[in-house]
Amino acid sequence: MSKVFYIIIGTFSLILGIIGVLLPILPTTPFLLLTSFCFAKGSTKFHQWFIHTKLYQKHLDSFITNRSMLLKTKICTLAFASTMLLFPLIILDNMFMRLFIIFLYLFKYYYFIFRIKTI
Repeated sequence: MSKVFYIIIGTFSLILGIIGVLLPILPTTPFLLLTSFCFAKGSTKFHQWFIHTKLYQKHLDSFITNRSMLLKTKICTLAFASTMLLFPLIILDNMFMRLFIIFLYLFKYYYFIFRIKTI
């Protein structure tokens, strides 16, 4: 049952990743990373198919092999994630949750700036 769950989530994130290629507002890389993870957990056949697609080669191969991203990809990913974290930061009244979200912001920017090379 869990393999089917991974394949369903992987397929859904693949669709969102493809939409992200067409619409610059939606980031592609995080959804394709989720697709790769889910397909690897769910099915060897799906994972092998995915890593041989042009979509994977163009958007994920450099990140997976070299831990690097294009500057544009980094900016789009950070902007989308920051926007999504902004909603709970504004809506929640719990101070501990707000501090946790601020910590996520700081960690996310640290990780993308210092741990992932820019190409």
